[in-house]
Amino acid sequence: MLFFLAIAAAAEPDAVPLAAAPPCRAGLRSSPYGPRHGFPDPAYWLAATRSMVSAFTSAAPALVWIIGTMEKAPAAAFGKNYSGRVLLSFPAPNGSAFANIVFAKQDANEAYLAQFDRNGFQVWLQVEPGNADVGTLIELALGRYAKHPCIIGFGVDVEWHRWSRQNSAGVKITNAQAAAWSKSVRSFNPHYQLFLKHWLASRMPPVYRQGLVFINDSQQFASLEQMLKNFERWGKNFAPSPVGFQFGYPADRQWWQRLSNPAQDIGKALLSRLPNTSDLIWVDFTMEEIWSPIAATLEKE
Repeated sequence: MLFFLAIAAAAEPDAVPLAAAPPCRAGLRSSPYGPRHGFPDPAYWLAATRSMVSAFTSAAPALVWIIGTMEKAPAAAFGKNYSGRVLLSFPAPNGSAFANIVFAKQDANEAYLAQFDRNGFQVWLQVEPGNADVGTLIELALGRYAKHPCIIGFGVDVEWHRWSRQNSAGVKITNAQAAAWSKSVRSFNPHYQLFLKHWLASRMPPVYRQGLVFINDSQQFASLEQMLKNFERWGKNFAPSPVGFQFGYPADRQWWQRLSNPAQDIGKALLSRLPNTSDLIWVDFTMEEIWSPIAATLEKE
């Protein structure tokens, strides 16, 4: 039996300021390929994220907003079939060209970010970099969107860093790379942070920590307790640096769907074990099983 949490159809509130140094951020991951019934409009993301964050005292509503995905390649004999280029969901600046980067013809993010600005949300901009230069991606993304007060930093999904069939889990980030990227992110705003995401601590920079958040997106656990033990090792490994967690994957549905309130129960268990937890993120693959898409339709009627 799946767990559904109704989202009230309410008028959009007045703008509120960003929370100052909240105990944590809680919300959703957004990708072009995750939602199962088409990409939701801003009303859905506002309502579902508010519902997620309401379970955590003083937490800030947050989103991991993926603006760059691996470009699909023509059909081949392998399951993961990508060109190695990253597809950004906004147009190229002044029609410029960059190695291993493909741009959209129209901007897919501005209307959403404007709504998040007005509602005091905190938003990470994330990319799946492929073989593109990460420093260039930071400059392109933050150069375009740093004007939005909702933006809190930039994220790299390391699974896709220098991805190839030989390196299907991505190439490890060095201390020098982490330092250069973190410095670049903070050059746009000294309060910005850089997150690095993977399920293997060995893919993270060995010692560099300034301005970094380490996010774990492990899945395929047999139980909540197994997940907690895995995430606890991650959190303690990087302490006192902030750490975050993505959860709610379909591969774990067999046990999280039996929880009374999956997002709240998992999040509160993590906070109780790991005081350096900064981000609790439910993935968009299953978000409509928790927060029904009907709500956004109701708000438009």
